[in-house]
Amino acid sequence: MINEKAYGLGANRSCIRELFEYGRSRAPIVGPENVFDYSIGNPSIPSPPQVNQAIRDILTDMDSLLVHGYTSAAGDLEARTAISDDLNARYGVSTKPEEFFLGCGAAPELVSVFRALAVPGGEILTIAPYFPEYKPFAEEAGLTFRVVPPDIPGFQIDFSRLEAMITARTQAVLINTPNNPSGVVYTRETLTALGALLEKKAAAYGHPIYLVSDEPYRELAYGVEVPFVPAIYRDTIVCYSYSKSLSLPGERIGYVYVPSGAADGKALYAAVAGAARGAGHVCAPSLMQKVIARCARLRPDLESYDRNRRALYEGLTAMGYEMAKPDGAFYLFIKAPGGDANAFSKKAKQKDLLLVPGDGFGCPGYFRICYCVSYDMIQRSLPVFRALIEEN
Repeated sequence: MINEKAYGLGANRSCIRELFEYGRSRAPIVGPENVFDYSIGNPSIPSPPQVNQAIRDILTDMDSLLVHGYTSAAGDLEARTAISDDLNARYGVSTKPEEFFLGCGAAPELVSVFRALAVPGGEILTIAPYFPEYKPFAEEAGLTFRVVPPDIPGFQIDFSRLEAMITARTQAVLINTPNNPSGVVYTRETLTALGALLEKKAAAYGHPIYLVSDEPYRELAYGVEVPFVPAIYRDTIVCYSYSKSLSLPGERIGYVYVPSGAADGKALYAAVAGAARGAGHVCAPSLMQKVIARCARLRPDLESYDRNRRALYEGLTAMGYEMAKPDGAFYLFIKAPGGDANAFSKKAKQKDLLLVPGDGFGCPGYFRICYCVSYDMIQRSLPVFRALIEEN
């Protein structure tokens, strides 16, 4: 006998993965140059050269037993200190190394946080559009997952709807800024209003309501501020990954930050660590911890992403496509001509243009494209986009 829920998750790939695999199957048939794959957010800029040099230096200069051996469950102190020092220098805050728990990217960190907050009857709210994997992460942890409808067309936060959905069972609100799939960055005004609302509700219900900030795209912003959320709302837990900022998605390295000054901060940190232990998510890859210790201050060169962003945003809006201006990450979230994103995606697929419908992101009627692709592919795909909108 097997767990039917687990089977369902494993036997049915996400729409994103289905499109990605379809594109791979079509490339040998029609030629890779004729497949316009905007399905998956795989970074297309190389890691900073200092990252590869750090790996070489570590492998050359350090004892292999130290490089490849176990670290502390929470991570090497050197790496946690480097992360803390970087954030303090950038944002004028006072984080401490012992407030960080290193993990294999943002996903297991989110799972650990959700498990730490999963009291009986507990709920977590998130704002549409949202990353689809949040739902299985939260539900497998034991939380009820509830979605606040989107604030269309700007994709900030509809506070009247959010306030109406917060109850005594609300353990946390989950945000993602810069946002996947919209590319929108929550403004300081939005985050300040969110913090004030959560403070009011926490006081009314007599228990903290945490803000879980999922930040794998924090460094991917184009001329706008990305505020450090814990500096705005005390009871914030940050989950971060270096997958996008250092183009290291396959290396699986990131952290969860639990401020000791948050409500029940030390107990919360222990619960996150305990949840990670229970899931087997301890002792992140030792080599990558040592790389982060040397490279935490590095920032990505966003020139090619910005070029792609401007080419698509300007090109598609000139054709009549509608979308919020993407100020961060590497996504556009576009209103489907005709209103049916699934039907539009199917038409695009017939032309080997791979677009992800927004239903799984909690926002039907929109589709997502990832512009972490080659500029040449973008230029070759624009006539296909034009043909599609003219057909609707």
